[in-house]
Amino acid sequence: MKKNLNDEVTWQYEGVVLSREENAITLEALFNRDDMPFMDIVLKRNDRFVETFYSDRWYNIFEIYDRDDGKFKGWYCNIGKPAIIEEDFVSYIDLALDLWVSADGAQTVLDEDEFEKLNLDDDLKQKVYAGLNGLQETLKTKNPPL
Repeated sequence: MKKNLNDEVTWQYEGVVLSREENAITLEALFNRDDMPFMDIVLKRNDRFVETFYSDRWYNIFEIYDRDDGKFKGWYCNIGKPAIIEEDFVSYIDLALDLWVSADGAQTVLDEDEFEKLNLDDDLKQKVYAGLNGLQETLKTKNPPL
């Protein structure tokens, strides 16, 4: 479940657990919205998302695969409070800032204007930017999945 700062659910969907660790869970889910252009790709209904949520990091990472040919499209990453991982659900509070990393490794920070409108305190902003910077470094060295 994706939630806003008021703890209200803004997007919810089903997924299948692929793996679980002490501070992380990886799920498989199918994109449940109509086809839409996004950056250098088209997100398509039923594209395969492999989503990793962390209970100790300020982001999550979604690997996106095309529904038709299975090709890797890129990583979509949400910056947010660490996930709450329960037995039958995962939730996180989205903090608007996102990172798109295309299959060729090019990185684009998204929704900075929305993030600024949240009027977060300095401590929370520092945690968000530290999460973003750590995520950017991690994905600089990550090779696209085959």
